[in-house]
Amino acid sequence: MPGVEPLDVDGVRTAEVGTAIWLVAFIALLPFYGALEDSGRTWWLWTCMAGFGIGLFGLEYCRRRRKARAELADG
Repeated sequence: MPGVEPLDVDGVRTAEVGTAIWLVAFIALLPFYGALEDSGRTWWLWTCMAGFGIGLFGLEYCRRRRKARAELADG
């Protein structure tokens, strides 16, 4: 069986997509703030905002890691 090289995935695209999804979810829920407040579910909004914020940190981490790996590969 021939050996298969692993994909070199740096995680940047994944972090970008995940962060964008959290932001879109937050924006999509904003028009329903009143209904969320009445039902005691405003935490949905803040969960989306927290996901977006953590995603920004993760995105920066992945970008720095990609840059460091590229510098190591260049020598």
